[in-house]
Amino acid sequence: MDRELHASGYDMICGVDEAGRGPLAGPVFAAAVILPPETGFNGLGDSKKLSEKTRGRLFDEITASALSFAVALADHREIDEMNILRATFLAMNRAVDKLAIEPDIVLVDGDRDPKIRYRSRCIVGGDGKSASIAAASILAKVSRDRHMAGMAELYPQYSFEKHKGYGTKLHYEKLREHGPSEIHRVTFLKKLPAAAGNTGAAKGNLGAWGEALACEYLEAKNYTIAAKGFRSPFGEIDLIVSDKSFIVFVEVKLRKKTDFAFPREFISRAKQKKIIATANLWLASHRTRLQPRFDVIEIYAPDGEKTASPEINHIENAFS
Repeated sequence: MDRELHASGYDMICGVDEAGRGPLAGPVFAAAVILPPETGFNGLGDSKKLSEKTRGRLFDEITASALSFAVALADHREIDEMNILRATFLAMNRAVDKLAIEPDIVLVDGDRDPKIRYRSRCIVGGDGKSASIAAASILAKVSRDRHMAGMAELYPQYSFEKHKGYGTKLHYEKLREHGPSEIHRVTFLKKLPAAAGNTGAAKGNLGAWGEALACEYLEAKNYTIAAKGFRSPFGEIDLIVSDKSFIVFVEVKLRKKTDFAFPREFISRAKQKKIIATANLWLASHRTRLQPRFDVIEIYAPDGEKTASPEINHIENAFS
């Protein structure tokens, strides 16, 4: 295809492709490449079908011989804010805008138009039809893989170096164990399969009674109840409430004896991370300008449900 376009008078043909639309974590990458006419590379093709070693070799050859190339990304926050398709288009436009040479035409892999400011054409299966698109595919894939290898050093508990953020069995296991990291795409985690044993079993009478007391207390303090017992694959938030300034995620804890640690002390850092992960999932589907806050309500009820006047202690900003 590139040869035909060159013969038709297009000198600067730019190929554009992306890598990383499907993963649960990390950015989506895009690359734009302008190759010299009649440039050939041994093994050039769809980056996903090549070995890591071959991709690395081709990356070096392409970057050494290209007339111009650029790599750009849209990060996990942008993906959550605008959806993956729009974020991919953003990364593609960023890559094209970074080129040192203005292209005569831009060839984009796929059937969706990213609205690039130059003359463009969408090519389904483009990495098998255009050398420029295939080269862009290599640059985007290798750049993203190297980025995720760097993220593996920052977040070793997720083994990003092995799955690059894709939804593998290992990745799901790590997510259930640790909850999501700062670079996970919250909107991609809504469909995360629930872990065995985390099906949100009904609360006992005492727990339900304690949460009812917490609701009464919060409503008396002019909080509005937004949700009760919100569940995610990572855990459950007892209450979600709001006032004029905050959306508050509340953990309700009861105790019947004074010789035990305060209930708030039972909320380990691992438990906090899962509450925060669940809160992020709720926030992803409930647009709000309110600032999030994590509170604990302790209820001291020595006689259980028979306690006439249980002591209620409200700890604001219990963790973050």
